[in-house]
Amino acid sequence: MSIMVMLKLLSAGMLKSISIFAFTLILSIPLGMLVAFGRMSKNKVISNIIKIYISIMRGTPLMLQLLVVYFGPNLLFGMNIAGYKYPAIIIGFAINYAAYFAEIFRSGIQSMPQGQYEAADVLGYSKRQTFMKIILPQVAKRVLPPVTNETITLVKDTSLAYALSYTEMFTLAKQIAAAQTTFAPLFIGGIFYYVFNFVVAEVMNFIERKMDYYK
Repeated sequence: MSIMVMLKLLSAGMLKSISIFAFTLILSIPLGMLVAFGRMSKNKVISNIIKIYISIMRGTPLMLQLLVVYFGPNLLFGMNIAGYKYPAIIIGFAINYAAYFAEIFRSGIQSMPQGQYEAADVLGYSKRQTFMKIILPQVAKRVLPPVTNETITLVKDTSLAYALSYTEMFTLAKQIAAAQTTFAPLFIGGIFYYVFNFVVAEVMNFIERKMDYYK
């Protein structure tokens, strides 16, 4: 198999990896914010439930979580899981990363000085206006570095989709390498991941520079 054919095949696999990455971010970031609010809730029942959820998501392997999300509906309810593989991957990744983002967001929100809330109250801001216009922009700046780290980790974690026999880029690279008895597909795959990570890091650095006015 020529290098050009490998590149074509691996590029198609990389698009699948990118789709997992994109949908995971789209779902996990807003979900993580909701989970963070639940974690900070004054209602002890809600707060403790969210705490257990975060503990499970952070304390068990993502691969195991993917298997549970995929096979669970069939084992528990006898549901037909044909065609459910890709949605299960997205759901599994989203609920896992939401737990990590939730703790990042929570720490960022709780790090804000109480005086800012009090000043906003004196100025007549509602709680919603205070959070959206004063607190959230500053929190976004503070949490961007750890969010960037998690985002870069997500790029590499997309390869765990192989646990559900989903042929994303790295799984495809391993299959080609085994069939052709050559290391070249894995080397090319490594370059793809590096370039993807480099692009993600540069985008996040650009966003961070744009938010420097919060210094």
